[in-house]
Amino acid sequence: MDRTSYADDVVSTLVNDRFIPIRVDADRRPDISERYSLGGWPTTAFLTAEGMIVGGGTFVPVDRMPSVLERVLDAFTTRRDEMLTNSQRTRTTASARPPSCDVELMSVVFDSFDREHGGFGTEPKFPVIAPLDLALATYGETQDAEMARIVETTLDAMGWGGLYDEVDGGFFRCAAACDWRRPHQEKLLIVNAQMLRLYVEAAEALKSARYNEKAADVLRYVQTWLADQADGGWSGSQHADDGYYAFGADARRTTPPPPVDATFYAGWNAAMASATLRMAEVLDDVSLGEFALKSLERVLLGCYTPGGGVAHCLDERASVRGLLDDQIAMASAQLDAHGATGNIVYQMMAQELVHYALRTMWDDREGGFFDRSIPDDHDRVGLMGERLKPFVTNCEAVRVLRRLAETTGDREFDARADTTLEAVAPLAASQGPLAAHYLLARGPLQTK
Repeated sequence: MDRTSYADDVVSTLVNDRFIPIRVDADRRPDISERYSLGGWPTTAFLTAEGMIVGGGTFVPVDRMPSVLERVLDAFTTRRDEMLTNSQRTRTTASARPPSCDVELMSVVFDSFDREHGGFGTEPKFPVIAPLDLALATYGETQDAEMARIVETTLDAMGWGGLYDEVDGGFFRCAAACDWRRPHQEKLLIVNAQMLRLYVEAAEALKSARYNEKAADVLRYVQTWLADQADGGWSGSQHADDGYYAFGADARRTTPPPPVDATFYAGWNAAMASATLRMAEVLDDVSLGEFALKSLERVLLGCYTPGGGVAHCLDERASVRGLLDDQIAMASAQLDAHGATGNIVYQMMAQELVHYALRTMWDDREGGFFDRSIPDDHDRVGLMGERLKPFVTNCEAVRVLRRLAETTGDREFDARADTTLEAVAPLAASQGPLAAHYLLARGPLQTK
């Protein structure tokens, strides 16, 4: 599985000892990517005819592919029974335990902070947002200077380093080096939506005018390159192009820019609408707020089916429906729109989407949400028959459930939030920086 600006993921399926190549776009089918990705993008996986993995890895160059295929076919021919048995084994998960207290989890979140270059982990370096949200929230409660330093070090390194395009604007997807150099140059809408919101919140919390300026520059990029100014909504990404991004401003004026993938993803548009509404509030820009609402409504109306939630993208021919991420992201944006306008219709739509998720994705035995609704019989192939319980999205669902309980007065949403937190709590300590999602969902810090 891979991003659209690189070679598509190739899943080679063995049928009657012959390979049938299947290409998968990981953005359009995140449910497939979650189940079949082998170490990241791109993935090249070799499957049985039943859709079970028998081998694979990450990128395989074209010149090496014939020899790799020959080795896989030879192994499958000589060790068929063993490989089929291994492919059917249930994937095991690491043992989990509930965190003893928030102090322990805070350590888990920030232990991998890169004090020299900012961000979390080594390389490749991704813009991980939740720990910075947590640091801002903690700073707001405690005025802890260390939390402010974590945010400032990271935002300065990302916003004024290799991850940011100083000519056209916008953040790249990630960087190959720990100091944010050698960026993977695709610009995703979701990354820029998250970074826009982060810089706006940091500007307010840390009283930083330069972070507001960076947020404004991110917004200019998105509105210039990804926005549909006429009808509203935002395209999913702008492709990578090593040659184009090596040029300065003068050379770029005479060079064709990288193409834009005009797919409108429901969850990504929801996140961008929320970030734009927040920016409109900061700038006191009525027209910007109106564009955010128009965009949100366009994508919602195009993706929503009464009783069927929202589809993954605005494409009737090739859009998967019933993914938890999309329902939660869109419900959150609807609540933001309700907060900005007071229009009860937005609140009602948020309720409808959450009720759909509760009806089709709730785990009645252990609590929490599965990542997708029950697949149809024709979709229940190989690992696609599994339903996973995503840690991050369940934490985000808790926050949406709390907001619904507060705005509607329906305490059943609170009860579901409590049960969801209990379901994901044992996983938090194993999540590294992503454990920040749990702490943000849980609320005020507990030290005992």
